[in-house]
Amino acid sequence: MGLREYKSKREFEKTPEPKPEVRPEGDQLTFVVHKHAARNLHYDLRLELDGVLKSWAVPKGPSLAPSIKRLAMMVEDHPFDYKDFEGVIPEGNYGAGSVIIWDRGFYSHPAAKDKKDSEKLLREGLKKGDLKFVLNGEKLQGEFALVRMRKDEKSWLLIKKKDRYASEVSILKESRSAVSGKTLEKVAEAGTGKSFRQKKVKQIRLSEALEEEDLKDAPLSPMPHNIKPMLATLAKKPFDHPDWVFEMKWDGYRAIAEIRDGDVSLYSRNRISLTQKFLPVADSLRDLGFDAVLDGEIVVVDDQGRPDFQLLQDYRKSKSGHLLYYVFDLLHFRGHDLTNLPLLRRKELLKKILPSSPKIKFSDHVLKEGVLFFNVVKGKELEGIIAKHSQSVYQMGKRSREWLKVKARLTQECVIAGFTEPGAGRKYFGSLVLGVYEGDELKYIGHSGGGFSERDLKAIFNKLKPLVQKECPFTIKPDTNTADTWVKCEVTFTGWTEDGIMRQPVFLRLREDKTAREVVRENDS
Repeated sequence: MGLREYKSKREFEKTPEPKPEVRPEGDQLTFVVHKHAARNLHYDLRLELDGVLKSWAVPKGPSLAPSIKRLAMMVEDHPFDYKDFEGVIPEGNYGAGSVIIWDRGFYSHPAAKDKKDSEKLLREGLKKGDLKFVLNGEKLQGEFALVRMRKDEKSWLLIKKKDRYASEVSILKESRSAVSGKTLEKVAEAGTGKSFRQKKVKQIRLSEALEEEDLKDAPLSPMPHNIKPMLATLAKKPFDHPDWVFEMKWDGYRAIAEIRDGDVSLYSRNRISLTQKFLPVADSLRDLGFDAVLDGEIVVVDDQGRPDFQLLQDYRKSKSGHLLYYVFDLLHFRGHDLTNLPLLRRKELLKKILPSSPKIKFSDHVLKEGVLFFNVVKGKELEGIIAKHSQSVYQMGKRSREWLKVKARLTQECVIAGFTEPGAGRKYFGSLVLGVYEGDELKYIGHSGGGFSERDLKAIFNKLKPLVQKECPFTIKPDTNTADTWVKCEVTFTGWTEDGIMRQPVFLRLREDKTAREVVRENDS
């Protein structure tokens, strides 16, 4: 084939690729496999023969499984010096993108006695369309064959022969350069042109995630809309278990993100839109460049990285703190329904596809060590932890015992049914009268007069005053001077009495991200 076609496709003053020179050398024949993020991610198998590198583009990469036949498209010969090329082909050039030397080594014909005999047999095999060879590389070893397909002179199949190097394990998970140890993404970061570099890094991350992840058991389906998230059951105490993973319980708003054709819908667990309220998060999600449904928590952290719920509620006005969306689950991805895949597999794919972003973060987990993790979280005075069975499927809208929440302090969400008159020089109100729903019935669970700042008293009173009504919302009227309202809050308390009343409840915060009907008594599992 020669190097004429190679030369015609390149302007060597604009690309760092080697110039076309025929330069055979050495006592052994060289092979190299380049991993190349051009328009599409692919692998290039190159075999030295007659002073050049005979080349095939292998879209899905080589396999060590004899049962798997990989399409290999024969492309132009490359110069022998291309065996050492690793770097970035600049934008606007043929094959623009990053390139690494994924594997390299020596090769020969399986029946050859020496290099000269190998070259003779390889030429014959190439001409006949049945090219057998043995690779001795850092990743690929053993006998392979390239077999030309009848319908097209350029279409071949790359096949691994049965030998001691054959394996069903994917070799593509070894994604680093055999020379520099760099990944394609790392090489791409050194490229010129910010937008081109960012585009390539994003493309590489997505392509490599899908390359290593077979989604054939995740059915194709339309993207779901207005999802109710899966919920966790309250647990008494932390535990260790090899089949469970443990995540941070973030102190924020639970949020589902639907990313579809560049549009983003961000909403709370009761389907209240959060898109405009937290526009910087929505804008960052829009930049992800793929269609997906994510589950996570919107938080605002202080300068020490601690979630602060008050900062979150005030963020739209104050812009204080650092707004983040911690993503912990992936429900739908590029047309595939992932909800029936095991949790750990969903999280592994999520971690691969999420880019490094100031606003979007992967909510990581620890394996097995739930007690230690809980003690660290509690020691830092954080909310608590979420324990999840590593093989759990995602059950939309259901509270499951395969997801458990372990709180560092006892809290209960409450409906504010009313308030008492203030006394002893206090302004606005005395105590909040609190309830939870049992079915359709609102049950009294106590009242709280502690934990309020002057600012809280005024803000809560201003919310409650327009909602006052004469009719008591409880079936059995508690012995307090009350007026009805439908604002929800969260309190801390020390425990329950035998008749279901909270002991020593102290106001913690207002919550407006959930509906009153969602407020039920939390019981330990």
